[in-house]
Amino acid sequence: MTLPTHAEIVVIGGGIIGCSTAYHLARDHKADVVLLEQGKLTSGSTWHAAGLVGQLRSSASITRVLKYSVDLYKGLEAETGLATGWKMTGCLRLATTRDRWTEFKRLATTAKSFGMEMQLISPAEAKAMWPLMEISDLVGASWLPTDGQASPSDITQSLAKGARMHGAKLYEDVRVTGFDMKDGRIVAVKTSQGSIACEKVVNCAGQWARQVGAAAGINVPLQPVKHQYIITEKIAGLAADAPTIRDPDRRTYFKEEVGGLVMGGYEPNPQPWRTGLAGGDVPADWEFRLFDDDFDHFEQHMSQAIARVPALETAGVKQMINGPESFTPDGNFILGTAPECPNMFVGAGFNAFGIASGGGAGWVLAQWVVDGEAPLDLWVVDIRRFSGLHRDRQWVCDRTLEAYGKHYAIGFPHEEYQSGRPALVSPLYERLQKHRAVFGQKLGWERPNWFAPEGREAEDVYSMGRQNWFSPVGDEHRHVREKVGIFDQSSFAKYELTGPDALRALDFICANDVDKPAGRITYTQLLNTRGGIEADLTVARLARDKFYIVIGTGFRTHDSSWIRDHIPAGLDATLTDVTEDFATLSLMGPKARDVLAAVANPDVSNGGFPFGHVREIEIAGHPIRALRVTYVGELGWELHTPTDAAGAVFDALMAAGEPHGIRPVGYRAMESLRLEKGYRAWGSDITPNDTPFEAGLGWAVKLRKDKDFLGRQALEKVHNEPLKKRLVGFTTNDPDIVLLGRETILRNGEPVGYLTSGGYGYTVGKPIGYGYVRHTGGVDDDFLTAGDYELVVAMEKTPATIHLGPLYDPKSDRVKA
Repeated sequence: MTLPTHAEIVVIGGGIIGCSTAYHLARDHKADVVLLEQGKLTSGSTWHAAGLVGQLRSSASITRVLKYSVDLYKGLEAETGLATGWKMTGCLRLATTRDRWTEFKRLATTAKSFGMEMQLISPAEAKAMWPLMEISDLVGASWLPTDGQASPSDITQSLAKGARMHGAKLYEDVRVTGFDMKDGRIVAVKTSQGSIACEKVVNCAGQWARQVGAAAGINVPLQPVKHQYIITEKIAGLAADAPTIRDPDRRTYFKEEVGGLVMGGYEPNPQPWRTGLAGGDVPADWEFRLFDDDFDHFEQHMSQAIARVPALETAGVKQMINGPESFTPDGNFILGTAPECPNMFVGAGFNAFGIASGGGAGWVLAQWVVDGEAPLDLWVVDIRRFSGLHRDRQWVCDRTLEAYGKHYAIGFPHEEYQSGRPALVSPLYERLQKHRAVFGQKLGWERPNWFAPEGREAEDVYSMGRQNWFSPVGDEHRHVREKVGIFDQSSFAKYELTGPDALRALDFICANDVDKPAGRITYTQLLNTRGGIEADLTVARLARDKFYIVIGTGFRTHDSSWIRDHIPAGLDATLTDVTEDFATLSLMGPKARDVLAAVANPDVSNGGFPFGHVREIEIAGHPIRALRVTYVGELGWELHTPTDAAGAVFDALMAAGEPHGIRPVGYRAMESLRLEKGYRAWGSDITPNDTPFEAGLGWAVKLRKDKDFLGRQALEKVHNEPLKKRLVGFTTNDPDIVLLGRETILRNGEPVGYLTSGGYGYTVGKPIGYGYVRHTGGVDDDFLTAGDYELVVAMEKTPATIHLGPLYDPKSDRVKA
């Protein structure tokens, strides 16, 4: 065997993800692709995967990815001549509690929003479909007829053959040993059989992906976890086309296989393998190997499974599979461009969903590799959602085990992870604790979600309805509307862009016009080549060649990488991370100026410090970068304070604000405040799938300026065309409705979209949601206002009122309801 000395793209790993990526690169893009597998194709975790294929996720884009997998598997055998073992048996999900049943009703609503038909059926109907099942404890079941199962090895071999048919070259028994790097990019892949020069590398190395990435200085935060299932002998009465079953309240799953059952589960006490503190790397020769059977650990699943399927008690066990699967700290898989190296792409960490995801993940990853940007809104799986914290292998292990243990847990709204906390805290953490803060976590940062009044437990109590913080958050919300609140937003990511070409660089990267005098602030989106919104952020010009960029906490890696990757070649501009140098206190509310004027020097009057400006002021003897902006719809400032001065500045503001009733306020009140004002949230209301025109942000696009910017060509093609979707607001008359997002929007009884975000507006006294209304013939004001609207919430219709503008306007003191 002789390896080529050069290839356009090298794919590392011959499991289902690697073979799917190579297949799509060759079939769709005619790329020069070489795939390297250290052992044999399907070795690693693919060969021992259980093979269940589900499609529904909370993200429309990820659901589309999984639906693509099903469509691909249906037709792959006809293309390649190799069977895939695909069976569209459908899937039953069982509910034994009212909270689970509510979750299923919400999932069924989401499915319909995404164009899938999930039915809710009675226990008796479920029994008729699966006669061997015990149903005495069931409340009901959901039925998704297009789910199914497949043979992981067969699908992978079929994809590999398809890749070869389209020109890809696949090599087995070739181990990647390292990389040649130049200027932060990979120029060659070093292997046990020689080196291959290349333009791009795709790391699909499964449980070895972390090690492969580390060889190029790239962090892939995944953790192998031991996952067990059994295969039984034949069971009398089990139909060959029996649906797969997920029994989440008993933490188990079932699928038919050769007349018997495959049964496994997700235990709350999972067993990690090869952590940073206990074993190091996954051995290179762990290919078709398994762990010893561990019936003691598996007994918890066996007892639950027998209670559901009594026939299992006397069924013979043909084989136990105990192998490692790659899991991630948030339960979502990993795709995309590595932030540390712009020509390494990653497809790994599939959380035992590799077979369900494989076809679609390979499709979008191949497009990502060719275009250099994601073809859809894939933020929830983007590798750039992680940060430096995720280099801590023990932290990753602890959080991953918690995510694994919650695999089948009820998805309560707003639920927080508990492991590895606190990891990162602001300088005000202890002060806020004394104010009875209830913290959440964002990218490792502890942030106050709400403050518990005296006499109330300072912790979240989760439920599917109104939660225990609803009333206290309402009090915080009203306080900001009527008086003044102080928010700790120190977790904001903060950057400085400096250099002679800083303005030219930002002019190209930003959709809005940042060419303003020093002292001015610009809110802007960053667009992809399709005109979709890749980020939104605030740019403050401090000097001719110095800009201060403020980014949302969770987007630190993503947004900074996007900026660095898109600074045009040859420009002298340097992006520097100053996040830890500054704490951020946001002072918001009609009394904010009174408080600030009492402690600040110089003038903070409207004339002296207008909206949209940045000034250096002094508080308690410390220099402050003060930005007059708001995300709550009230008078306010962001006060960017030297980190070591944050405590003194907070104390000074609290003392000066005492006559005005100042109090700390949390992020849940901020969310309800922004909903009333109609401010968009990236990742939900605005995404890479949405243009500024569709999102109602066309005013922030500099098309009238004779300047090129990323995404301009795409926007020029559509800006005079009728919009086919528009983001609008909705309220419901029923105050007890809980809106979370993904609820279906009905116009004149017909589905036209779904909510992207939802919550409650305490000033308007109603639930509020935002979502895109879609219509192929165009969506203008007349179309929108001519319809009668309903929202489908947990499968129940409720009348809704559409709103084309903010529900709350402090300038005129108007409240629209």
